[in-house]
Amino acid sequence: MAGDDRHKEIKAARRRVAVSVLVNLALSTVKIATGIMARSGALVADGIHSLTDFFAAVALYAGLWIADRRHPSFHYGLYKAETVATLVVAVGILMVAYEIARRAVLGGASSPDVGIALPVAAVTLFVSVGFGLYQLHGGRRLSSPALEADGRDYLADSMSTTVVFLALTGSAYGIDLDRWGSAVVALFVLKSGGGLLFNSLRDLMDGAIDRETERQIVAMVESHPRVTRVKRCLSRKAGGRFLVDLDVIMQTPSHRVADQVADRLEEEIPAAFPRVVMARVRPHFGPAEILRRMTPVAGLDRDEICPPEQAPWFLLEEVEAGSGAVVSRQFLENPFPETEVDRKIRLGGWILSHKPDIFNIPELCDGPVPELLRQAGIEVSMVAASA
Repeated sequence: MAGDDRHKEIKAARRRVAVSVLVNLALSTVKIATGIMARSGALVADGIHSLTDFFAAVALYAGLWIADRRHPSFHYGLYKAETVATLVVAVGILMVAYEIARRAVLGGASSPDVGIALPVAAVTLFVSVGFGLYQLHGGRRLSSPALEADGRDYLADSMSTTVVFLALTGSAYGIDLDRWGSAVVALFVLKSGGGLLFNSLRDLMDGAIDRETERQIVAMVESHPRVTRVKRCLSRKAGGRFLVDLDVIMQTPSHRVADQVADRLEEEIPAAFPRVVMARVRPHFGPAEILRRMTPVAGLDRDEICPPEQAPWFLLEEVEAGSGAVVSRQFLENPFPETEVDRKIRLGGWILSHKPDIFNIPELCDGPVPELLRQAGIEVSMVAASA
């Protein structure tokens, strides 16, 4: 992904967090004011919970602002500022879990003004759930763990508000449910905060990216016609972004070709995996003992070489690099009929899938297929039509 696109993602996430700051401030103000008016200790405590969310949202905004900065002392970017902000949110959620549990154990019966407090609890519950789901969706779409943390924080807040709503409903019918409900909510909040805390600490300790994504990156690199295998793949997370460092074995005697392939892979990996913000490919190259040579032919005869776009068959040979002796040979039928749309592009991809080291074409013959092979680092050799 290009730098401008990453900048837009972080900017969009920052706008969402700015809205979150205002929503949390409004929720905490309304809950505390109404709780005082209605003599509802539970609603006041829930307002304090929202107030902690307000400060956590301010921390998230600051973290996203820092993550989008550029500084010469931080060559890998400041993406982990977002992780630090997520860590602050996780600690805040754990503090809320403690407060809910404390209230469940020590809280006593109360007689609040249900007519004032219950409607406010219902409205704030709806706002918390709705905005929490909105933030979660945005965090996943923008690959922002901070936004996802903020969304989970709202859902955690909605659980405590649900307890308040049920407690107030019970008070309207003379039933006290506050202690039981608070104990259950405290467990959910503790689980949510503990998960966020673990993930953010793992990120700060340079935890690797998920195995499936790493496997897909390695498979993509090894599919390149010049790559024999990936010797080593090191990866780490930085906020919602990935950094990848690969040692790649290439079959070519040319350092120029090896560098060209490495540069191309460093561009293709972030393009195929948008969360990768930096890919570094270190080529290890050298001549091969056995070379794969491919030649387009008009029939099952080596002498009938023809342009690749017109060839019904391709001769694939394995030859010794030193002596040139043919070790094995096989004919491959062109899988794309002449009438097929985008035949030349698909044909080039099919040829690359066989990983030839040398590709023969007739003299004075050129076109999009040979050019595609050259760009991939394949040696394109012009030979006489009678060869």
